Amino acid sequence: TASFFMAFSIVFQKAIERASPDESLQGRVLNLIDSITFSVFQYTTRGLFECDKLTYTAQVTFQILLMSKEINAVELDFLLRYPAQPRVTSPVEFLSNHSWGGIKALSSMEEFRNLDRDIEGSAKRWKKFVESECPEKEKFPQEWKNKSALQRLCIMRAIRPDRMTYAVRDFVEEKLGSKYVAGRPLDFAASFEESGPATPMFFILSPGVDPLKDVEKQGKKLGYTFNNRNFHNVSLGQGQEVVAEQALDVAAAEGHWVILQNIHLVAKWLSSLEKKLEQHSEGSHRDFRVFISAEPAPCPESHIIPQGILENSIKITNEPPTGMHANLHKALDNFSQDTLEMCTRENEFKSILFALCYFHAVVAERRKFGPQGWNRSYPFNTGDLTISVNVLYNYLEASSKVPYDDLRYLFGEIMYGGHITDDWDRRLCKTYLEEFIKPEMLEGEFFLAPGFPLPGNMDYNGYHQYIDDTLPPESPYLYGLHPNAEIGFLTQSSEKLFRVVLEMQPRDSSMGEGGVGTREETVKALLDEMLEKLTDEFNIAELMAKVEERTPYIVVAFQECERMNILTSEIKSSLKELDLGLKGELTMTSDMENLLNALFLDIVPESWVKKAYPSTANLGMWFADLLTRIKELETWTGDFSLPSAVWLAGFFNPQSFLTAIMQSTARKNKWPLDKMTLQCDVTKKNREDFASPPREGAYVHGFFMEGARWDAQTGIITDARLKELTPAMPVIFIRAIPADKQDIRSMYPCPVYKTRQRGPTYVWTFNLKTRENPCKWVLAGVALLLQI
Repeated sequence: TASFFMAFSIVFQKAIERASPDESLQGRVLNLIDSITFSVFQYTTRGLFECDKLTYTAQVTFQILLMSKEINAVELDFLLRYPAQPRVTSPVEFLSNHSWGGIKALSSMEEFRNLDRDIEGSAKRWKKFVESECPEKEKFPQEWKNKSALQRLCIMRAIRPDRMTYAVRDFVEEKLGSKYVAGRPLDFAASFEESGPATPMFFILSPGVDPLKDVEKQGKKLGYTFNNRNFHNVSLGQGQEVVAEQALDVAAAEGHWVILQNIHLVAKWLSSLEKKLEQHSEGSHRDFRVFISAEPAPCPESHIIPQGILENSIKITNEPPTGMHANLHKALDNFSQDTLEMCTRENEFKSILFALCYFHAVVAERRKFGPQGWNRSYPFNTGDLTISVNVLYNYLEASSKVPYDDLRYLFGEIMYGGHITDDWDRRLCKTYLEEFIKPEMLEGEFFLAPGFPLPGNMDYNGYHQYIDDTLPPESPYLYGLHPNAEIGFLTQSSEKLFRVVLEMQPRDSSMGEGGVGTREETVKALLDEMLEKLTDEFNIAELMAKVEERTPYIVVAFQECERMNILTSEIKSSLKELDLGLKGELTMTSDMENLLNALFLDIVPESWVKKAYPSTANLGMWFADLLTRIKELETWTGDFSLPSAVWLAGFFNPQSFLTAIMQSTARKNKWPLDKMTLQCDVTKKNREDFASPPREGAYVHGFFMEGARWDAQTGIITDARLKELTPAMPVIFIRAIPADKQDIRSMYPCPVYKTRQRGPTYVWTFNLKTRENPCKWVLAGVALLLQI
């Protein structure tokens, strides 16, 4: 578009002006390329959120290196796709099966021949390397240290996926230079230099960050203030459009500054704003400046800001601080020495206020741990904290005893709880408050986190100093989580990084010389293989004829077969249609294009997802898993006798099977169904150890624990081992008992989810034995998962 080229040409011109001179033509050209590349890079990253910057930087690096033929397209394809071999067993204890699947896939490539044999043969050296704190900084064992940077990345992707964001950053630094990874954000004044009457500054807002302060500070330096009447601030969304237009007209003529806040609230007016900015971009006073702010759209479909405004603006992101240290200071910044002195019950007020600041920082920053942190993301804000402190003040002034229960209820169910929509998240919030705000906080040493005691009576600056001096370094322990939570969260960040970069690869090429073959060839091979492996649908009528009595279990089997038929027929018909499209016998539709792209990118196609069970797997793993599910169903419907151990994860609807256990027990014993519950006893055995199902109930297998592990010897939940993120559970014996007979002492009510996404994939709650306070497991986000 014209506006994009105009914006780009401004950046391009300025980059040429900035480029260093050189005696030789070749040197000058290199300087120009360097200056233009870096200017475009800076111009773009300034408008990206932190979580997307590395994605963009990696994409730029890979594209530059592909063009200069410095990297091999096949190796890049492995790095982005990670086509691990499914169903392999790792021969070494320090690598998971999924890691070993990647090593096996690599070993089949010429450049990586014998990698698997070397790792097994020198297990000790590799174990030391894999288990080091920052393996990306260490030398690889044996000859592998001499491999190219990209080849080392490929190996690292298999053995330490959690370190990939760091490894990619190092790779960029090695190839493009350290200025591409320096984390210092550009200061506002430097960005301001590039603005002009035709180039507004556009702030992309984050919760709890106010960009107005930066603009005001710069304005004050240059003599633009509200008092001087040459700085106009219009907050949109309250019928202020006319005011905004008038302010722009005056400012353009007089050379004033205008800030337009929250323009996303006035969708219908935005095209008028675009025309107005275009009109004033030429012929206005040269000191005229426009600053705009808007929140990012929650999803691509709800983007409403006109492209012209975005392309002509300098885009700047402002993000809230990260880490416990910055968040705790920021929480305390909402108060002052005056706040601390306002309550007559000074000691209680200050202690609870500080604990509330810690609580606020914890709940806000816990978000970064994904679903293990919170099932859903909540917009906790500083208003929640300041109102809670007002409530605290009023309650302390009004009663002689500290009303701990009332305070916790108000904070946890109303102020913060008002945002919370998930029952398990509500439990987490409530548990934090029970741990942080209780009578013991005033009775001697009391810890908010390991190594961080609640401070005594101090003044306002003293508390800030205390945080600097005493708060331990950033770690999951500060949130009550196990260090594995960070490994999990880093692994998922790197998975996302590679998935997005893969989707951004050019689609029309065969990835350069010696590439991976065209998309069509790759997809055709995959499609033929899938159609060959898929079995016929279940013949429900035939199966029904074999059954004498439709017990609760048999009803579940039929329901599962029906659902499987719907899924497999969708897969078959869409693949056959695409096959005809690839042969040229059918016109390619957008649905077929989407299917082609998904198969090429190794992601499960949208039309299949809609008819399938939740899953986080890539297409290869997902399809292997689908075939296993079909096989299990075939075995069960062969004679309809319950398998000796049931693979609960293999169901579309695991709840229906668990309900069937209650129904069959209720029928047998003539108990009312609504007065029953499930009792789960974790056995000490694995699925192979069971030859037949139990007389009542069922043995179920295929569970993994996240956040802790099960100690089979003592039969209780215990701390996880480092780097063992989701250890497998032994078989669980599940039977139905009357609800009033259940033993809930020393039990942790543990949620069971279908996938690591948790949230909407909730299945059931199992009571698991614990010797420690169940609160510990709540804060650690302990759950059982049916798939990992």
